[in-house]
Amino acid sequence: MSGWFDTIWADDLPSRAVTVYMYLRSRADREGKCFPSVRTISRDTKLSMSTVRRALDDLVNTGYIQKQPRWRANGAKSSNQYVFRI
Repeated sequence: MSGWFDTIWADDLPSRAVTVYMYLRSRADREGKCFPSVRTISRDTKLSMSTVRRALDDLVNTGYIQKQPRWRANGAKSSNQYVFRI
């Protein structure tokens, strides 16, 4: 198995964080970036939106991902971009 897969299971993370991490990994491009909305992650993983937000916080706080805000051309907020540490 790959290094990131072994590491995520070895760390003492809640199952919600592991689930969201695996989901984001499956959506990431070759540069380790993706930008699904919390609503999309929630729908696809069958986790509540508040659980997804807690999982994302877990992943940011442990350094597995960086969360970067994105903005639309009209200045409105868009979904965040998630970048994996590589």
